[in-house]
Amino acid sequence: MSTYIEQVDEKWRDSLAKLVEVVESNLPDGFERTMNYDMLSYVVPLSIYPKGYHVTANTPLPFISLAAQKRHIAVYHMGIYADKALLSWFQEEYAKCVPTKLNMGKSCIRFTSTKNIPYDLIGDLVSKMTPAEWILKYEGELNK
Repeated sequence: MSTYIEQVDEKWRDSLAKLVEVVESNLPDGFERTMNYDMLSYVVPLSIYPKGYHVTANTPLPFISLAAQKRHIAVYHMGIYADKALLSWFQEEYAKCVPTKLNMGKSCIRFTSTKNIPYDLIGDLVSKMTPAEWILKYEGELNK
């Protein structure tokens, strides 16, 4: 995994390494770090959730992924995609602590500058959902 960070463009490297540290120090027990989709990913392992990700057989359930793209650092958080209350909380807190407009897609939070990454807020975000809670939310979304 550290090899991934070492290969990242130098302008993103320190910030990505700090994001990894923040995620790993705040993520509830039970998630596992792996490489998925050419990104550092934190997943619910098959040992906890044998059904895995419905899109690809025998693949752990993805939760958070971190990547350095050409023009930004991306934090993919599946919980904010599936949980409207969590998304609303994050959007409100982001507006309180970051002077720039939130740049995000459905689950992807993009940081085009390393100056405005709210590490504490990302730490709070990743701490808000356990693997068991994520599984329940995920299965609820599948059954809609």
